[in-house]
Amino acid sequence: MVVLFGAGYFYHMQRDKMEVMTSGYYEEVQYMNLQTEESGRNVIMEDGPEYLQNFENPEPVTEVNSSLTMPVSGLGNWQLTLVNPWHSLNEDYSLQLVELVNGQSVDERCYPELQAMMDDCRAAGLSPYICSSYRTWEKQNRLFEENVRTLMAQGYSEEEARTETARNIAIPGTSEHQLGLAVDIVDKNYQILDENQEDTAVQKWLMENSWRYGFILRYPTDKSDITGIVYEPWHYRYVGKEAAEAIYNEGICLEEYLEKQK
Repeated sequence: MVVLFGAGYFYHMQRDKMEVMTSGYYEEVQYMNLQTEESGRNVIMEDGPEYLQNFENPEPVTEVNSSLTMPVSGLGNWQLTLVNPWHSLNEDYSLQLVELVNGQSVDERCYPELQAMMDDCRAAGLSPYICSSYRTWEKQNRLFEENVRTLMAQGYSEEEARTETARNIAIPGTSEHQLGLAVDIVDKNYQILDENQEDTAVQKWLMENSWRYGFILRYPTDKSDITGIVYEPWHYRYVGKEAAEAIYNEGICLEEYLEKQK
């Protein structure tokens, strides 16, 4: 299996820091080993096992310029850029990131709506935590290669380890987290990434309201054969308000929406 590599050049511009609300300490987000299945396509878990920092408020503290690679897709609209197991990153895409507290980052163009969504969720008396956001090529590759080495230590051949890893962790270049438009959000009161996350108060609110801010639940429970990703009731993707409303109302996924727009 070929692993794609890429590199971004980063520089930081210091800006005035806004008052932020954080938990004040780090908590461990636990990942469950979700079982995948063959359905004519490889269905994987987009978010591999890693330990992440949590925070309540995505206030920006720094801006970062990053040159990424991205496919020419999404009907020419940056909000709809498609990245999945069959659409990997090219070398003709650039974006500017807003670095959030505790080192997380998102595309600055989706930041205002993300902030509004988090604020309104908290105003409803809930406790959302963003536990993962933008990932560099290097980080995605590290997650992939670490899992390969772990499996090889368990007796897998390298080829077997890479094949098995690709079922659970996105191959570098095919993860939505490399877009800067995807965030994993968990409930403070239940910080395990498994299907029980859907029963938390935070997820119930987000599933009902995220479209109002231009975000969609990217990997619904009944769309794995289309998205290539198992159900992830914590992974939200910014697509813009118009597309998000249509996707929500029609009960479809991003791939289906893009196909209809053709």
